[in-house]
Parts: sequence; structure tokens; C-alpha cells
Amino acid sequence: MTRVLQAGRKEPKSGETRSVVVFLHGYGANGADLLGLADPLSDHLPDTLFIAPDAPENCAGAPFGYQWFPIPWIDGSSEEEAERGMVQAAQDLNAFLDAVLIDEDLLPEQMVLFGFSQGTMMSLHVAPRREDEVAGIVAFSGRLLSPELLADEAVSKPPVLLVHGDQDDVVPVQSLPEAAEALQQAGFEDVYAHIMKGTAHGIAPDGLSVALAFMRDKLGL
Repeated sequence: MTRVLQAGRKEPKSGETRSVVVFLHGYGANGADLLGLADPLSDHLPDTLFIAPDAPENCAGAPFGYQWFPIPWIDGSSEEEAERGMVQAAQDLNAFLDAVLIDEDLLPEQMVLFGFSQGTMMSLHVAPRREDEVAGIVAFSGRLLSPELLADEAVSKPPVLLVHGDQDDVVPVQSLPEAAEALQQAGFEDVYAHIMKGTAHGIAPDGLSVALAFMRDKLGL
């Protein structure tokens, strides 16, 4: 059964919705954690609606936060529980994205997924397995799950921007070239990368600038 995701939103600055950016937060955070990015972005994306759902499960490792799926080395869950949680969260996220497109009367090519950490893992897992290609995936500080399955399971190959801090002590920066290689081997032709110098597990201004340029380009602005 699909769980309904609660989401915060920031309406387009122009009052007219021509595109949507869906923020997918990291482990132990919530939608509001990323929705604040809509403020600096909306000046440059005036016709864009920003939506930030809370992940579907309460997070054992962060009592006031949420998780897309358990992480065994943090919360002591089993690999099976983590895998099961990820599959269920993917179903939940797909249903959420479908509903956003219907409710806002938008096409997939007018939607960008913007993930951070565990939200990046969800973005890179879900978007390529959706039949209709989204405008792009912005993937901060995460990794590609099950890279060996991607070539066989990808049904769409949207543009991807991988961004990572070179001082990240949560998700190693090596995850970026590993994801890039797997995406390219799976036939993704539009893969970009940016390393944020001197940045830990977070989003630095230079990374956000690159993300903005990528989104404007892929949304045809």
C-alpha cells in the first residue's frame, strides 16, 4: 500500500506554474530542510513551483526527522529491512510524483528532482525507472544504489548533475565518480559533475549556482 507523503511548497514567484522542482531531503531531516533553498532559486526560476515532501518513515536515528529507508550502520536495521524500505519508499515517491504532475497539470519534462544525501539515492534510483523522462536530476552528496542493476533497469535516461563536497565525511566524495561511471556505462549521455572545494556534507554556494544553471538549461529557460 502506498503511503501519502506530506509536503511543504513554495509557489512560483510569477504566480504561474510552468515547472516544478521536487526537493528530496536526507536521512533524519525533513522537507522544510531543503525548501529554504527555494528563496535564492526562485528569483532565477520565477515560474517554478518548489515542493518538498517529508520522507515516509520516522527516523530512529533522529527523533524529529524522517528517513526514506533504514540505514543499517546507523540504526542497527538489517540489510533486508533497508532493501524492503527502499522498495516501498520508491513506490511512495513514484505515486507522489505522479500526483504532482496531475495536480499541477505539468509534463515530466517540466519536473526536476533535487536530492540531497539519501534524497539523492532516491532520485537516482527512481527517476531512471520511470517511463517518462524528467527534465533532470540534481544529485548532491549522495551515491548511486545498486549501480550494477542500472543498465538493465533504466527505462529513461534523464540529464544528471552530480555534486559533492571534497571534505564529505558522511558519504565519501569517491561516490561521485563511481556514480558517473555507472551512469555513463548504462547509456546516460548527459552527465555532469561538480566538486565543491573545502565543503563537507552539505550544499555550498558554488554547488547551488551550478545546480541553478543546470536546472535553467534543462527546463529550457
